[in-house]
Amino acid sequence: LILLPVFLRRPFAIPWAQLLALSAFGGIGYALLVYCGFMFAPAAHAGILVNGGIPFSTALVAWALLGFRPNRGVMAAFALTALGIALMAWHSLGGAAAAGPRQWLGDILFLGGALCWGVFGVLLRKWRLRPLDAMAGLATVSAVLYLPVYFLLLPSTIATAPSGQIVLQAVYQGIVVAICGGMLFTFATQTIGPVKAALVLALVPGITAVAAVPLLGEAVDAITVLGLVCATLGAVLGAIASAPHPPAPLAGR
Repeated sequence: LILLPVFLRRPFAIPWAQLLALSAFGGIGYALLVYCGFMFAPAAHAGILVNGGIPFSTALVAWALLGFRPNRGVMAAFALTALGIALMAWHSLGGAAAAGPRQWLGDILFLGGALCWGVFGVLLRKWRLRPLDAMAGLATVSAVLYLPVYFLLLPSTIATAPSGQIVLQAVYQGIVVAICGGMLFTFATQTIGPVKAALVLALVPGITAVAAVPLLGEAVDAITVLGLVCATLGAVLGAIASAPHPPAPLAGR
């Protein structure tokens, strides 16, 4: 609703084939995989596996599409982040007391979401899209593709949900995350490159795990803390060691 007027002002600013690809990976694909993962695995795992996995998926896709070659500092950052992910995976598959019977499925869905976001970030850089055009097109095309399925085929309890919760999710997920966060990430991919921008996302697990304690009542044990520390150190090292990228000229500038 907010970005539709922006899209209608420049409906052909981005080719439709590119908009469909962005919506498939950065819109519907990422959201469905991550939010379905929350049904099976705790938020701390999402913080590690999604935001910790994004740098690796981004590097792989950037290697294939952009010819990215990491330097030693970036390789060390990847190693630290990988250690954090490995600790979380071991904790998940090791059968912790609080683990659900299908927690492993949630972890796989989180990794799938990380891969989708990695492809999304590299495509933004490859096509050199303006942040506002990219977010407006992504939101509009995703809505056109998903809302008919949602209204016609999927069960919904939105009619019985508290209005305060609906407003909270609309403002936070719709405006703060989707619009503000999406535009900032898009701008970052154009100025510092998708790999460095993705490495910084590994700072999110610490925030997620700490916030999950008072908000969701989730416990954080020593293995999780160690994984968070490794992922955070990897993000900081990657931000320092990544070679600078010249700003990419944006399409339609």
